[in-house]
Amino acid sequence: MRLAIDAMGGDHAPKEIVLGAMDALAQIENLQITLFGDEKKIKQYVSNHTNLEIVHTTERITGEDEPVRAVKRKKNASLVLMAQAVKDNKADACISAGNTGALMSAGLFVVGRIPGIDRPALSPTLPTIDGKGFLMLDVGANVDAKPHHLMQYAIMGSIYTQKVRSISNPTVGLLNVGTEDGKGNDLAKKAFVLLQEAPINFIGNVEARDILNGAADVVITDGFSGNIALKTIEGTAETMFSMLKGTFMTSLKTKLAAGMVKNDLKGLKSKLDYSEYGGAGLFGLSSPVIKAHGSSNRRAVYNAIKQACHMVEHHVTDTIKETVESMENSKEEEN
Repeated sequence: MRLAIDAMGGDHAPKEIVLGAMDALAQIENLQITLFGDEKKIKQYVSNHTNLEIVHTTERITGEDEPVRAVKRKKNASLVLMAQAVKDNKADACISAGNTGALMSAGLFVVGRIPGIDRPALSPTLPTIDGKGFLMLDVGANVDAKPHHLMQYAIMGSIYTQKVRSISNPTVGLLNVGTEDGKGNDLAKKAFVLLQEAPINFIGNVEARDILNGAADVVITDGFSGNIALKTIEGTAETMFSMLKGTFMTSLKTKLAAGMVKNDLKGLKSKLDYSEYGGAGLFGLSSPVIKAHGSSNRRAVYNAIKQACHMVEHHVTDTIKETVESMENSKEEEN
């Protein structure tokens, strides 16, 4: 297993990126990692390991860079060199916690799309009350989408959930303003019809208020609505924990109560912790590309690496390609 990692991407790079990579090399067999970035800065956190390579570059893409322009102009940026390694078949998959737009651009222009997939989808796994979690796509790769794009998202999400998350026959729901058939705007109505015909376990419409309760294993929507839903969930979780902390600190009585339930609160927080779910996959590209959270710590990086390994080991990209080809062949036979 060969992974390429942008060591300079993210809020805590390169320290947390490198430490996460070291943890993965120590725990995952037959893993080889290539880190792209400033060698001097990277080596501060590297322990001796024969399966680690460093490709030195001081050029990087920041959060202020315009994504497409940066990818085209900064050819030696750590993120671009990482994607190129996948393109050149020197790595099986790649991971970055850096500029999301730049990673999507590098995925499209350097790694390339799966034939038959019109647009890739950004797809994180989000928490549910029962701890099982659900996959949501798209959450921002494409703010505009057509009905057949949502159908492709559903197929890719279903395959990933079955192969990597080991959920047999995963349920797929369409994010909508109501659960009844025929609800929603023109995009949702047309997508609903296509999803009924797709080779997935489509259960119909789901509402945003129900998705954290495990309404579906895979939730499909356009990137505009998905990004709003994702950030609402993240913001609500942060606000609630901030309010709880404030409440527990108001008096001696509440402080004593906080001490008694401290471990329970930690358990609750871990259920909502992004670091436990790896990163967001960019589905639809010809090789696995993982977007780790911008504030990823070593634990999050380690889980993103595990996620990438599982995608490669379970041939997720090949299965998506084969499924799309089969659907295209069926359409040609019908015509």
